[in-house]
Amino acid sequence: MKDITQTGIVTNDNTAVALGIFDGVHRGHRQVLEKAFSHSELKKAVFTFNTQTVDSKGSDYKMLITNSFKKKLLDRAGAEYIYSPDFYKLKMMPAEDFARDILKGALHAEAAVCGEKFRFGHMAEGDSDALVRYGRKFGFSVEIVERLDDNGTRISSSLIRKLVSKGEIEKANKLLGYNYGYCLDVIHGNEIGRTWDFPTINQLIPDGLVLPRFGVYVSNVHVDGRQYTGVTNIGVKPTVEHDIKPLAETFIVGYDGDLYGREIEIELYEFIRPERKFDSFDELRAEIKRNTEYACKAYLKYTGKDF
Repeated sequence: MKDITQTGIVTNDNTAVALGIFDGVHRGHRQVLEKAFSHSELKKAVFTFNTQTVDSKGSDYKMLITNSFKKKLLDRAGAEYIYSPDFYKLKMMPAEDFARDILKGALHAEAAVCGEKFRFGHMAEGDSDALVRYGRKFGFSVEIVERLDDNGTRISSSLIRKLVSKGEIEKANKLLGYNYGYCLDVIHGNEIGRTWDFPTINQLIPDGLVLPRFGVYVSNVHVDGRQYTGVTNIGVKPTVEHDIKPLAETFIVGYDGDLYGREIEIELYEFIRPERKFDSFDELRAEIKRNTEYACKAYLKYTGKDF
């Protein structure tokens, strides 16, 4: 996928452009992407905003995934071009100017696809009907995709955020169409786990990201093309730490290696138990052992393979 955010221009290719914030790249978003990318004669492009800069959703808005992980998911979905400017750079642009200068001018759009609730332009003045009118005026087709339901439940990023924050990760994964997780750098921790034969990796959860319910999860860890059973604690490690920011701390079953400074992807499968403070390290160590035994059995259920 070619990122044209800096230049803002597709050089020679005509494109079909999927439009949206795409926070989470959930199943509803994928309908928009698939419709745009079905134009086999056109290059596959995405217009979105850097999610971390979007200030139109209120001060309490929390992202589902980081902007960098969103780009990875869009790349995996088949996008060949992405244009993802900071929100403030275009927030004052009139809707008609966006259609003319960005979609037709910069992206060479022959087709544009959006969801039925899509808004664009200064003060969100443009809606999907306006995009159809501008498409006729500037020479690109417009397709509008209806919002997706799952057995009567409307799929939305806001609903998925609520499920993640409550630890209902299996329900969230069903609506996402993939397993929720992180792709973050591994940082140094206190390394206590190494003395217990449970060495872990620590990944700092960025500010502005929705926080899952603090506790222990069955997880899947991607390392060098292989996948491993993981036991991931989301929280602040109250038994061994004081006043730290929320972390994803993961014990990788069967892996022995140095991952410091590397970007590692983990997926969350199932909530095991809430985070709590233990009376002693021995009690904590015994609980980690129980959680690991459970995770190894659950991993087979989710992946069909042993750890």
